Amino acid sequence: MLKVGYIGLGIMGKSMARNILHGGYPVMVHNRSREIVKELVSEGATEAFSPAEVAANTDVVFTNLPDSPDVLNVVFGEKGISEGGKPGLIYVDHSTIKPAVSRQIYEKLAEKGIKSLDAPVSGGDIGAKQGTLTIMVGGDDFILEKVKPILSLCGKTITYVGGPGTGQIAKAANQIMVAAQMVAMAELLIFSQKAGADCKKVVEAIKAGAAQCWTLDVKPQRLFEGNREPGFKAYLQAKDLNIIMETAREYGIPLPSAAIDAQLYNAMLQLGNGQQDNSAIISVIEQLAGVHLNESNH
Repeated sequence: MLKVGYIGLGIMGKSMARNILHGGYPVMVHNRSREIVKELVSEGATEAFSPAEVAANTDVVFTNLPDSPDVLNVVFGEKGISEGGKPGLIYVDHSTIKPAVSRQIYEKLAEKGIKSLDAPVSGGDIGAKQGTLTIMVGGDDFILEKVKPILSLCGKTITYVGGPGTGQIAKAANQIMVAAQMVAMAELLIFSQKAGADCKKVVEAIKAGAAQCWTLDVKPQRLFEGNREPGFKAYLQAKDLNIIMETAREYGIPLPSAAIDAQLYNAMLQLGNGQQDNSAIISVIEQLAGVHLNESNH
């Protein structure tokens, strides 16, 4: 049985590592904040104190980190995966980073005989807990086949997109749609309320028709209850949109709607709401409209 390492135990990573552990694999874990490490150790995981230690003692290392610089540091920095990993190690990155960075990692690790996959995920904290994530994979297909049994403990849809970096391209495409849905939901809720309708009834009326989407199925009820706690933090949504806009500039791709969504999420960060859920983008629309969603929904 493959020995698994997991680095980055945030909202997503801790649940994914737990699912792999409960799936019967030996799991070694590392995280900057040690509290969750201790929690997983109490459930049967092994503790590590550096990415190099994880890489030296496992067959497959997974990372789930905030952004490109974090991934580069964990892979190539002092006591990084590259330092501890031996030829034959498989590295799987679940982070959402720039496609160009994933390609760079693939090429540099290949020189050391380490194979890598970019495998970003979608489905939020609920999908991570339930093991129902969507996983988009770039890299070598035969390497994906080797780790698929482990990935299947975390996701119900695993799609091989193509060569290195293409998993990240798929994730960026996913985030274009997610941001559009979150902003559209915020607009339709404030529109309904300010124009004089019951928002809950409006959502009920439209989510069975052409407007139906995951966002409308899952998020309005939480907002109606005043719950803006993160399933997926807004600052990460903003980061993903900035990755999208940087990549679009590299390739000369016009993305007018995504550009506006990026501005709205960056405005949300300036309001100090970056730690809230990405659905709390409604806070920006509320400010602009001069109303608060919960005023007529309690």
